[in-house]
Amino acid sequence: MAEKKNLLTDKGLKKLEEELQELRVVKRKEVAQKIKEAREQGDLSENAEYDAAKDEQKDIEARIEELEAILKNVEVVYTDEVDKEKVNVGCIVTVKDTSNSSVQIFKLVGSTETDVLNNKISNESPVGSALIGARVGDTVTVEAPNGSFQFEILEINLDEE
Repeated sequence: MAEKKNLLTDKGLKKLEEELQELRVVKRKEVAQKIKEAREQGDLSENAEYDAAKDEQKDIEARIEELEAILKNVEVVYTDEVDKEKVNVGCIVTVKDTSNSSVQIFKLVGSTETDVLNNKISNESPVGSALIGARVGDTVTVEAPNGSFQFEILEINLDEE
């Protein structure tokens, strides 16, 4: 079975690469220094600083491994190549809920970049998958766990940040 591609916007790819570089170059050295200093204090069996530094080292290495796995199987969506006539990953979409006329703005991203608090929704989510391919003026039906609802597409923009 083929591995699932990790869909990222070009900005999302840059952010993950920068995080990986920071972890490899800066954080590894910092935690190694903490471990060295804690070792110099003597008895490691009751050394809280040593235990904390080793836990931090474990967390850093786990995140490095996670980032490397994501980046190994990545597919990048370059926002300057996205057709802004249709909703796609990398687009910012303004929609109106047809039941109450409330307006919402979503940025469609791959699942790795999802950040619901900042309205970055995955293309694999119920809302994201319903929006993919829609055009301004279209009404899409979202099948969500708590029932279905409809959005009218008001505007499609490319991420300019």
